[in-house]
Amino acid sequence: MRLLALSSVSAGRLLHGLRAAARQWPAALGLAALILTAACAPDAEQPAARGEGETPAVYGDTILFGSGADAVNLLPVLASDATSSSINGLLYNGLVRYGKNLEIEGDLAESWEISQDHLTLTFHLRKGIKWHDGTPFTAADVLFTYRLYVDPKTPTAYAERYRQVERAAAPDPYTFVVTYAKPLASALSSWALDIHPRHLLEGVEITKSPLSAAPIGTGPFVFREWRRGERIVLEANPDYYEGRPHLNRVVFRVVPDPTTMFLELQTGGIDQMGLTPLQYARQTDSANFRRNFRKYRYPAMAYTYLGFNLRKPLFQDKRVRQAISYAIDREEIVQGVLLGLGRTATGPYVPGTWPYNPEVRKYPYDPEKARELLGQAGWQDRDGDGLLDREGRPFSFTIVTNQGNDQRIKCGEIIQRRLKEVGIEVRLRVIEWASFLKEFINPGNFEATLLGWTVPVDPDGYNVWHSSKTGVGQLNFIHFNHAEADDLLERGRRTLDEEERKAIYGRFQEILAEEQPYAFLYVPDALPVVAARFRGIEPAPVGIMHNFIRWHVPESEWKYRR
Repeated sequence: MRLLALSSVSAGRLLHGLRAAARQWPAALGLAALILTAACAPDAEQPAARGEGETPAVYGDTILFGSGADAVNLLPVLASDATSSSINGLLYNGLVRYGKNLEIEGDLAESWEISQDHLTLTFHLRKGIKWHDGTPFTAADVLFTYRLYVDPKTPTAYAERYRQVERAAAPDPYTFVVTYAKPLASALSSWALDIHPRHLLEGVEITKSPLSAAPIGTGPFVFREWRRGERIVLEANPDYYEGRPHLNRVVFRVVPDPTTMFLELQTGGIDQMGLTPLQYARQTDSANFRRNFRKYRYPAMAYTYLGFNLRKPLFQDKRVRQAISYAIDREEIVQGVLLGLGRTATGPYVPGTWPYNPEVRKYPYDPEKARELLGQAGWQDRDGDGLLDREGRPFSFTIVTNQGNDQRIKCGEIIQRRLKEVGIEVRLRVIEWASFLKEFINPGNFEATLLGWTVPVDPDGYNVWHSSKTGVGQLNFIHFNHAEADDLLERGRRTLDEEERKAIYGRFQEILAEEQPYAFLYVPDALPVVAARFRGIEPAPVGIMHNFIRWHVPESEWKYRR
């Protein structure tokens, strides 16, 4: 699970979703796969891509991705933001990954066995794979990566699954064996984590490694350049085990403003971006645009929320949190901000996926109910100034969110206006992404935050919701602490039967709906757009990036010759 910086889900985020979500979580998606299969296609009125299937794939050209935020860290163990993870997904490999239909398939591992008691996994690794510096990849790298994640000195938010391992061994260069003390539902898919190079990191303080800014992996692309705040450049790996990618280069261009990014798309400065709802619905219907670009729409595996810092006395009464949820008009947000290209959220799982519980408590727009709950919590307008107060303090707080995300900013403005109507003063502060994480989110230096999560395939939300995950840099930065929720999270990850897990996570959602540590707001649609010269795009349940190394451009349409 990764923090989303952008207002719309780009193809880069889809690649991240394909691999990074697998890194953390397992299982299958059920109905959502059907939704995506039906919806993940070019806009129905668009003509088919020119020459699709007629021109043999050739090697050449460059794709420029528009990115609303710069990367933070290109060592996967230290990366918690979606931009870094999207780029790392092209540079590194895991032992396994999700295939285009959400099935687990081999990556650096060509096969594996699971013991009858579900406690031991034995991976058989591919031979002949090399790191980008030419050093052979072996099981020693996998064992090192495991030890790196569980090392208490490694400041990573993703160690928990690997701390469930009782023993890990590399009995020979191409075999890796792990044994768990107890069954873990996400055991197999958790080994989609990116493997790190032992020969470059062993004995090095991980936070000071130059690989944070100049990574070396085993993936389909090789790192070449990072101009901070401007661009990151990757080049095709000629020795990649699945074959050389067809595109010569991948460039991630940092363009924080969505309007500027859209202009860059239209003028050829970038080739791909995630459209905003306004751009998708009202600014992409010209004949010229339809001739030069292909746009896609399908439900994103992500949601946006207003999170309350539960260490702050202001938010420690659940009646206050419930009141704020009743005071927010989610349909106004979906229609006014998303232009109908999304749906309201009720919890941390996307509607239509197998763990989703549609029966939880809902919070329809009801300002009178909000005022009633606030009054029960002791908040009244005693001085007649229009603001609620209690013990001489007005009800006033600041929502922080990140720069370059118009949807969140507009959403924040709607929340600000609606809360004012029930007597709550809200200030909205917009902060550059890296500073936002470093100075506000990671240290818990905020009152409330407007943010988004990518949603993993598996419902195991331990890292985000368990009370043990509230340390600096960990993902439960709102400090949610609920004994029954902790127990459910622990049981859910140990239970292998899907129906039993569904019941466990159904109850977990009921608790979140009652406690409202987040005001869950909306699930957006993914709205990626790609320049029409790129061929080989195959929409699938995981999105459009699953076969990115096979995207190609006919030589007659190349823009870049190097």
